[in-house]
Amino acid sequence: MATTDHLKVEKIDMHSFLSTLVDSSSVIRSVTRKILRLAKLPQFKLFKLCIDGLLGNLETYPQDEVDVFSALFHIGRNHGKFTVHIIEEASPELEPTCGGKLGFDSTRVAAFLVLAISAPLSHEKDVGAIPPRIFSYAVTWLGRISYALSDIMNQEMLLAYLSKCSRSSAISLADFKIKETLLTVEGDAPINLCSTVDSPVGMPFWKNSGGTFDYHHKNQMGIGKSAVHAEYELGEHSELRKDVNLIFKKVKDFWTLVPLGCTNEALKGIRACKEEVASFNKESLGCAGAVAFALQYLRVILKLAAVWEYRRLTKMFHPYRVENLELRFAKLDRRLREIRNRFIGLSKGEELQILELLLVALLLRLSKMEICCYDTTIKLLSSTVAHAEFLHKEGSTEPSNFIVEVKKSLHDVGSSSSGSTYKPLLFEKLLDSFSLQQFVLCGIPGYIHAELKVPGNDSENPLPFIPGLPASIPLAITLHNVSTESRCWLRISMSEESTQFVFLDSNLICSGNRSSNEVREFTFVAPFYLTPKAISFTSSVSLGIECFSENVDQVKVSGGPKCELTYLCPEKQIFLCKSTECSAFI
Repeated sequence: MATTDHLKVEKIDMHSFLSTLVDSSSVIRSVTRKILRLAKLPQFKLFKLCIDGLLGNLETYPQDEVDVFSALFHIGRNHGKFTVHIIEEASPELEPTCGGKLGFDSTRVAAFLVLAISAPLSHEKDVGAIPPRIFSYAVTWLGRISYALSDIMNQEMLLAYLSKCSRSSAISLADFKIKETLLTVEGDAPINLCSTVDSPVGMPFWKNSGGTFDYHHKNQMGIGKSAVHAEYELGEHSELRKDVNLIFKKVKDFWTLVPLGCTNEALKGIRACKEEVASFNKESLGCAGAVAFALQYLRVILKLAAVWEYRRLTKMFHPYRVENLELRFAKLDRRLREIRNRFIGLSKGEELQILELLLVALLLRLSKMEICCYDTTIKLLSSTVAHAEFLHKEGSTEPSNFIVEVKKSLHDVGSSSSGSTYKPLLFEKLLDSFSLQQFVLCGIPGYIHAELKVPGNDSENPLPFIPGLPASIPLAITLHNVSTESRCWLRISMSEESTQFVFLDSNLICSGNRSSNEVREFTFVAPFYLTPKAISFTSSVSLGIECFSENVDQVKVSGGPKCELTYLCPEKQIFLCKSTECSAFI
């Protein structure tokens, strides 16, 4: 309706319209935010209603953070004077605590900061000034804000903009554009939600002089020199990022030993880096995600180096070596699946570097026909290259030489059914073109994990069960950063032959108590149907989420998940004993 000039929302209907921001359908919420981005609201009361609605959306559905931040930025640009007014009202929330620290754990604070930094770019005239210190506070959220505005500007541009605004109490759009020649903003004609729509609106976007976003420096994915310099000034989060990025630099240096055949020396150095990261403080607010990501990245590199070592073996493997290599590949696949699916808030550049590691793992498989399921691996290679190409277009970055070479080679390989011959030399050549780039962590990623507890259960206090009948297993579940739209499963097993899956309905997750926007707690009684005819037994339970992006061919488990699971917690052992009260019944 908005794009065909037929949208008209009366003031009396505004509350009903904004109620769609907390609708259970993510599609409905998304469409509402798209309309609000184009809105021109004539009264401050209506503007404040919209902002409150978006904040409520963010509180109820934290997984919408990226889109909510983007909507707030565009709404702020369209209503500069109202934005300044509302920031003045919210200023007590934006100031540091008595200890001098900003509320890093408050997404609400970040939302107001996103709104505030949009004001200087307003199309309105005589917009009041936002206090320069607000832009300094926004720098502390640089990673998450830049991720939300990645379709508008890259991180280096955002940092330059915030730095300039933090030094000047009065800056206009024209002033910034003329003096810095950094951003070009196309005009728009906002839709008035409380009157007849005049025309469709073209969304504004900022470009560099070449007409592209250039999300990362052409020689290195990540932040530029100015961002590296700023890390020393961003407080505890940036200090941690700086330490982690120094570790990543060491890892890159150690990797250069792997192609030379000095794998043991490289592994020793990377393990030392892993021990150093493990000693970092994980308890500070927001730091757990960065530490968890760094550890997972190091685990991936360790497994990759261990598999790479087998490239030097040119003869056919002895069966025990084949089994050993298959085991190493299984561990590498699991680590890659975890780093791709257990972290949120990564930039497109960070995702691309992870995809490069996945491509290397696939090529290593293809180079060893003894352990390769050729057709499936080729399909996954093709889909991964396509995903990387999509991210390049989204971030307007130039692909690495390695990805370019892999893409070129795709037409030279095919399925075994098409009659294509196996070409190990081609895969070896592609692996030779790979060079590990230094990973640069731009922000603090969110860490998706879970905790499982079986209250009061141990070897001395087993749960009762009746042989042959379902047993009830009471679980206390805590989910961290898990979207309510994720498909979560419990895996309960005694052995590989006695394994069952139990689906956790999203309504159950939504009903859980939230200690924060990212943490949900609830209890659930899981049935276990495969009880043996025995006096006692032990089983294990773990919790995972389906990874839809991982599967070329869906996994078919009767009564279980259709896709591979990424497990979010260690297995929890459960002790059960035959109920004496039911002996007469049996």
